[in-house]
Amino acid sequence: MGWTIVLDIGKTLSKATLWDERGQLRQRRSRPNGSAQAVAYSALDVAGIEKWLEGVLREFAACGPIDAIVPAAHGAGAAIVHGRQLICPPMDYEWSGLTAERELYHQERDPFASTGSPKLPAGLNLGAQLHWLEPRIDRFAAGTILPWPQYWAWRLCGVAASEVSSLGCHTDLWQPFARAPSALALRHGWSQQLAPLTLAGATLGRLTADWAGRTGLKRNVKIICGLHDSNAAFLAARSHPDMEGADATILSTGTWFVAMRAGGVEESATVARLSETRDCLVNVDVEGMPVPSSRFMGGREIELFAGRDDSATPVAASEQRRAAIEAIEAGAMILPTLVPGVGPFPAGNHRRVGACDGALNRTTLAHIYAALLADASLDLLGSRERLVIEGRFSQAATFVEMLAALRPDTRLFVSDADEGVARGALCLIGRQPPYASLREIAPLPVPIDAYRRRWRELAAATN
Repeated sequence: MGWTIVLDIGKTLSKATLWDERGQLRQRRSRPNGSAQAVAYSALDVAGIEKWLEGVLREFAACGPIDAIVPAAHGAGAAIVHGRQLICPPMDYEWSGLTAERELYHQERDPFASTGSPKLPAGLNLGAQLHWLEPRIDRFAAGTILPWPQYWAWRLCGVAASEVSSLGCHTDLWQPFARAPSALALRHGWSQQLAPLTLAGATLGRLTADWAGRTGLKRNVKIICGLHDSNAAFLAARSHPDMEGADATILSTGTWFVAMRAGGVEESATVARLSETRDCLVNVDVEGMPVPSSRFMGGREIELFAGRDDSATPVAASEQRRAAIEAIEAGAMILPTLVPGVGPFPAGNHRRVGACDGALNRTTLAHIYAALLADASLDLLGSRERLVIEGRFSQAATFVEMLAALRPDTRLFVSDADEGVARGALCLIGRQPPYASLREIAPLPVPIDAYRRRWRELAAATN
């Protein structure tokens, strides 16, 4: 068993990590993502990512005996291919050009009770992207639809596949409880255009001669089907021994904060318990099982309020804690929503209450705000007992301590290991890395009930 490369294509960043046969991280590379202008729409930067990937694979090829590549990617993207040709690059789900036809599309969508997929803005429902492309692309009907993770598997080995964790994440294309394509996908013929449904951990094929020549990797490198990125992080966290048998929720943090509840499915997975209008949904795990979920665009909102590189200058936890306590005692707060249309208060008219000056205070207030949003999302999900936070903001002291204070009846843990998505991808193919240590978080030492109640009252009023 050789070394493994995990390719993680998020909305904001593309990352590649290299893991040895013992599950130790050897190399990590990343690049910021942008958009590319396709013929008639704003698309994901396929060419830019591929050029970067070629260089990374060439570099990794010299590091060790690589024998597998596993792709993971966000769920609101799909490529249309024909033979070896890319007909339609994946649309950028934030492209504003879809807005004019959204109401027409919404009239065709299946009910939330059927798909567990809420009505979302722009192109966050993958069906909305296909609905726009279908009448405008000459060879659309002749093409094969590949979810975004499986596009990269196809690009590397030439074998087309689709996979259930990507089809089941707010796409409008899948019925989680029936384990079948949606009526919308059947009516339009999209279900027949989907590449063959394949297990996430299956080997699709071997690296093509072209990629072997471009990178120096061997032809026998296995290309794995791949999976949805949040599902990969979910798989890594729920496989931890401390989570076995527990009603545990995994909160993955990045551009999106996605909460997925691992236990209590019988009680909470019924769509009737979830709020379609507050960004609750039913995801589907790699085994095809429904997973009750809720989410908001936490990383993007923090960036909009506090600036993109809010962690460039490390700040001692004690200093962050003091700033947070002062902000709470002064009643300073951010009201939702900075990214309209998503999260537990999608129609919120964002404003700020109280003074907030200086970079540290802006970052502190943004992290307090993210914790309040997470608390509301977790309540909608019925989360209880245990919560594991992973991803970029798991190491943000203000955010995790504030959330622990807001949820005193929940044991809150953070994963001290980076790369939750990559770890889940390794678990998928039976290459379990050493379990990450889970650190239990003590709550922020400040009375919080009145502040929480006031924020929720104002948040509800703005919504």
